[in-house]
Formats: sequence, structure tokens, C-alpha cells
Amino acid sequence: MPEATSEAAKPAARKPAAVLFDMDGTLVDTEHLWWQAAVECAAELDFVLTDADLPEVLGQAVEHTAAHLHRASRTTLSELELAVRLNDSFTDKVAAEVVPRPGALALLAELRDAAVPTALVSASPRRVVDLVLGTLGRDWFAVTLAAEDTPRTKPEPDPYLAAAARLGLDPADCVAVEDTPTGVASAHAAGCAVLAVPSAVPIAAAARITLLDSLEQADLALLAGLTGPR
Repeated sequence: MPEATSEAAKPAARKPAAVLFDMDGTLVDTEHLWWQAAVECAAELDFVLTDADLPEVLGQAVEHTAAHLHRASRTTLSELELAVRLNDSFTDKVAAEVVPRPGALALLAELRDAAVPTALVSASPRRVVDLVLGTLGRDWFAVTLAAEDTPRTKPEPDPYLAAAARLGLDPADCVAVEDTPTGVASAHAAGCAVLAVPSAVPIAAAARITLLDSLEQADLALLAGLTGPR
């Protein structure tokens, strides 16, 4: 009869070096709040947003959406004034409603139990990030990055490069979890493996991008396999 394998002899479970999470639409259901803020702001400018405008709003920094509204509506308001309006409206909506996405908290708990470091990498302003963290919980993350924390935000790679650097890791050893093409582009450009769970805008399949319908389908084993053997 073969001897039982001792705990010490068992191979160590594979783990990702770190998991870097987007916030809006990925961990919390706030993308619809951002869209509502943009729709209301556009209406004040006598402009109607449609599905054709989704790529200019969802996953984008406030400056990008403000610039889009400025061009599309031909308003005399400045882009800065529009950005302030958008930020204020979005912040008010987030303060009233923060709902975790299905599977988000369970995945964060599994990563915490496995001692896998995590970071929050958001294109939202710091005041919105802090509002969400007040509900979601700050202790989930070793690092949190907001729009103001890097010279450029998504879709540029700066946020994910900064998150990996703060964790002392190579971005190629990290998995980024995103929900929009803008966020995926940022993480991909930084060299991260990407787990994409589209929220409202479709995401095209590509190398080092894994698509799921929900975070409920994600677990430690799946994330570990995205960056290769560890």
C-alpha cells in the first residue's frame, strides 16, 4: 500500500504574482451611474447620447467624456466646466449607490486567503475611489490608484505599470481584470495578462486576453493559469 503524501511533500499551489482590478463595472456596478451622469449632462446641453456614444463614455476618464460632449454638443461651456459637472453628478450617484458585481467579493476573499496581493486600478477620480472603498472595503487592496495618481490614465499603460511597480512586480507576471476595451487596452499595453468581463461594450478576443461572462466564473486556479507557470 503506497504511503500517504505528507503535507510538506505536496507541490505548492500555483498562484498569480498579483491581481490588478479595475473598479467601475468590474468590481462594482457603477458604469451605469457614469452613463447616467453623462446622459444627464448631455441633456442639459440639448444633446442626446445614444449607443454610438458608448465608447466615448464607458471606461473613459472624465476628461475624455467631457471633451466628447464639448465637441458633439458644440456647447459654449469649456471642457473643464463639463468635467466638473460630470464629476459632481457621478460622485453624488456613487455616494447613493454602490453595488458589488456578482462574484467580486468572493474572488477577492479567495485571493486574500491565498495571500495573493491585489491592487485597485481605476480611471475614476480619487474622491470616487474613496467613496467606493468606504463601502467595498479598503483592506482588500495593497495598492489603490485613481486617475490623479499617474501622468496619463487609461487607455495608456501608466496606471497598470504604476500598480505593478508599487507591488515590486513585473507587469507580465500580473493579471489585470477589466470590463471595457479602454481598460483592456491599458492593461494589455502595460504587458499584463488580462481577464476581461465585458459590462456594456463588447471586447474582442486577442492574445493574453481571456473573456468571461461573469466574475462568478473566475477563481484562483484560472487566474494562475493566465500568466504561465509560477
